[in-house]
Amino acid sequence: MTTATAPAVDRSRARRLTLGALQVLLAAVYVFSGIGKVSLAATVVAGFAMLGIGPVGTVALGVVELAAAIGLLIPRLAGVAATGCVVLMAGAVIITAVTVGGPMVLLPAVVLVLVAVVAWMRRHETMALVRHPRRTLLGR
Repeated sequence: MTTATAPAVDRSRARRLTLGALQVLLAAVYVFSGIGKVSLAATVVAGFAMLGIGPVGTVALGVVELAAAIGLLIPRLAGVAATGCVVLMAGAVIITAVTVGGPMVLLPAVVLVLVAVVAWMRRHETMALVRHPRRTLLGR
């Protein structure tokens, strides 16, 4: 008697594809968020004013988010970018919790968890970049 078996799933390929999709999603989140800050959209400026952050700080955060989006899309920099995003989003969660509170904390908290997953999954590339930056960046 023969039994039918499902084809073996290439878990590493599925993991890479999922991680790549998550990085693209997060990059899109940071692009949309960063553009609103850099362009000083009225609603964004008003929201940051409630947090005690002026236009200069708003634009600075927007530039950081746009740089993070680019870093998340470059494979050799994705781990470092995600690690920086963890710090950025931890600050966002804390500031939002202290100043606004309530359900407004949910969005930065979810993004924090997602970038933490990317940072964890890319930790080996990040360590290689920290240990041997020239070799890692130039592919030698």
